[in-house]
Amino acid sequence: MPTSRTCAWLLAFVALTAGAADQESSEADLVRAPVVIDGRVLAHVRGITGHSAVERAAAIEERIAAAARDSSLDPAKVHVEESDDVSRIQAGDDLLMGVFDADAALEKMDRQALAQIQARVIRDAIERYRADRTPEKLVAATEWALIATAIFVAALIAVFFVTGRIARWMTAVLQPKVLAMRSHTLGFLPGDQVWDSISATARALRFVLVALMLYVYAQYTLTLFPATRPVGARLASYLLDPLQTLGRQFVEELPSLMFLLVIVVLTRFVLRLLKLSFAAIGSGAVQLSGFEPQWAVPTYRLVRVGVIAFALVVAYPYIPGSESEAFKGLSIFAGVLFSIGSSSFIANYMAGYTLIYRRLFAVGDRVKIGDNVGEVLEMRVQVTRLRTYKNEEVIIPNSSILTSEVTNYTSLAGKRGLILHTTVGIGYEVPWRKVEGMLLTAAERTQGVLNDPKPFVLQTGLGDFAVTYEINAFVGGTQDVAGRYNELHGHILDVFNEHGVQIMTPAYEGDPPEPKVVPRERWHESPSRRPDE
Repeated sequence: MPTSRTCAWLLAFVALTAGAADQESSEADLVRAPVVIDGRVLAHVRGITGHSAVERAAAIEERIAAAARDSSLDPAKVHVEESDDVSRIQAGDDLLMGVFDADAALEKMDRQALAQIQARVIRDAIERYRADRTPEKLVAATEWALIATAIFVAALIAVFFVTGRIARWMTAVLQPKVLAMRSHTLGFLPGDQVWDSISATARALRFVLVALMLYVYAQYTLTLFPATRPVGARLASYLLDPLQTLGRQFVEELPSLMFLLVIVVLTRFVLRLLKLSFAAIGSGAVQLSGFEPQWAVPTYRLVRVGVIAFALVVAYPYIPGSESEAFKGLSIFAGVLFSIGSSSFIANYMAGYTLIYRRLFAVGDRVKIGDNVGEVLEMRVQVTRLRTYKNEEVIIPNSSILTSEVTNYTSLAGKRGLILHTTVGIGYEVPWRKVEGMLLTAAERTQGVLNDPKPFVLQTGLGDFAVTYEINAFVGGTQDVAGRYNELHGHILDVFNEHGVQIMTPAYEGDPPEPKVVPRERWHESPSRRPDE
């Protein structure tokens, strides 16, 4: 008679053979269920007419457990009775399990031989079931459980003691150094944030260690007792099965992962090469005909987006799970959200690059956009920031700039200067040459006005009651234009008052009894301030 160990090895061989058959036929995995007693698999059975594989396995488990609990039953009475289409494994007159030709076909064995092996396995399972529930075994299991509990509690206390000492050392020694750290590599992170990250990592490591200890303790303790042994076996599978699945999937996806790694390396190399090339163009070391140096950075950003998009398109089929319905659904959902919520974003994005390549203005230019006049502080892809004369910051979306009228005071001022201009209305009784001389005098008194080109005066209109004169004066830059205008207007008022000429604008109703001029002695009446005050 073969020994129980021989039967166990033979059953293991049968299980391995069945595993190979499962890999060849995926349908076999769907119709088989294990027969488990006290966490140990005795056999795998398939479904039969009227009973699924799970139902049949549960019924066999219940019958074997009932036979094991019957102390009057001798395990040696477990035998096989043969018929034409089934081999019945019985305990005396009670049926424990039937072995059909289909079961033997799945195991690729003769039905009678498979039934004899299963009978021996069931005998051993009954004997082991009873032996594990003897008072001596239960007392020994309890003793080992108490020892394991004591070891677990001691290890837990040791872990908290050691980690507490390490935490105190880190707080006393390491924390001041981290808080004072200001290096080139970590300068962008405040020291307190670095310390919080280190503390959180240490706490996470302690939690993982305690959880692992608890898992080992629970798994060992549960397997000591027959009633909880199935739970302990499943507890081990909860951790090992996901790891096994991940490992198997990793091996299966290894060629795709290697391809993705090559794509990442090549993409990074291309991006680094493009960055160096556009940096040389931006610095002026490399010059391209018709390509402005200030276009280098935005062009690099556009090309970088294109390179990354191309790499994603190439890599997409090789991403693990990319063919799953969940991945496709997530991609569609993300695309819908992007299309709904990014219309203004894309409009401003495209408008930002349009402004760059159309060269409407540059950083530092004095511009007028709509009703806003100021200096360009920054041109981003989404918005443009201006600083007004009153030191106010105005943020304008780029999409609105494309639909607005833009006046650039700086673009031509560097070559021919910017022309300050203002108009006055003077009556016909004043000689136009005198008016021209007075306006030129006011312009010459204004700081920043250039002598070359010289200021000039235009007679822009002959109205019903007055002649409209326009003074035009060149200034070299656009800085403090509001101040220059203020000074020019003040000098015009002073000069016309000095010569007793009345300014007729904005309207004229009739000649007053006295000319509307301010005599010199009244220029500084209270509360006016003198220039030196």
